[in-house]
Amino acid sequence: MKTSSLRTGFGRLLFLALLLAVRVSAAPTDDVYRLGPDSLPQPGVPQGKVIGPLTLPSNVFTNTTRNYWVYVPAQYDPKTPAALMIFQDGHAFVSTNGDYRIPHVFDNLIYRREMPVTLGVFINPGRTPEQKESSSADWGDRINNRPTEYNALNNHYARMIVEELLPTLKRDYNLSDRPEDRAIAGASSGAICAWTVAWHRPDQFRKVISTIGSFTNIRGGHAYPELVRTTDRKPIRIFLQDGLNDNRGRRRDGSYDPKWDWHAQNRLMVEALTVKGYDVNYCWGIGTHSNRQGGAMMPEMLRWLWRDYPRPDDPKDDSNRKLLGPVTP
Repeated sequence: MKTSSLRTGFGRLLFLALLLAVRVSAAPTDDVYRLGPDSLPQPGVPQGKVIGPLTLPSNVFTNTTRNYWVYVPAQYDPKTPAALMIFQDGHAFVSTNGDYRIPHVFDNLIYRREMPVTLGVFINPGRTPEQKESSSADWGDRINNRPTEYNALNNHYARMIVEELLPTLKRDYNLSDRPEDRAIAGASSGAICAWTVAWHRPDQFRKVISTIGSFTNIRGGHAYPELVRTTDRKPIRIFLQDGLNDNRGRRRDGSYDPKWDWHAQNRLMVEALTVKGYDVNYCWGIGTHSNRQGGAMMPEMLRWLWRDYPRPDDPKDDSNRKLLGPVTP
């Protein structure tokens, strides 16, 4: 009986071990990407505050409004112009329990002076009165004005940002007018949208982060690599992230369309940007059309994007080499 029991117990353990191994090997490729400490609240780090949702109407996109939130770092001083970073699909980036958790990332990086004191603005796509506001539970191109605003290559969305959002922000905050102090970011269609804003208005925005960017033929976005190659280089810095298992151009009939291959188009973008001498960085992972990798590496992308922001470096004065605490009254 004892021998039989031992054998039975060993068999159960072996079965459980094999079952666990199968589960691990069968896990989605996105699951290997996990948030690090820079994306989580840390003891002693001053926390900024998030204001919103606020509402922005638009004359560029008539009869639409959109929600937006403003992150104000604890180190923001109204006497000093702050940098600015705008995120499309704002609800996904402002959330502190989602894939990006930008308020926590900004808290940590600003505290360690790894990026400048930066106001974060998280803006949703517009909607008409009968359409739904984007939310973490329901967002994409089905429910509101997102496909029109984000995927078109024209300057309409850039106009909304520059002519309507920026003046609204400047009424309440002291923002730097230097385009080098302004960044814009997004995921998927929000990423090509961010690039389009900088493409049309490099006089306003010169830093871009693109995660799983939709440089594909949704509304002609596949043309960007050739546009980059045939247009004079613009003063834009960009970091692109994508996964080898992103949407790969397979149509419903089983045919392959390279203009709908997200990863191939991201590679073509990097090739074109490199040939033209842009300040470009990129990372190809093994993820799908998911925010998991982009969220996991967002702190490192931000460090690279802001790596040379102006700051004094006097060997005789260590005041700029200490942790950056909150502004005191």
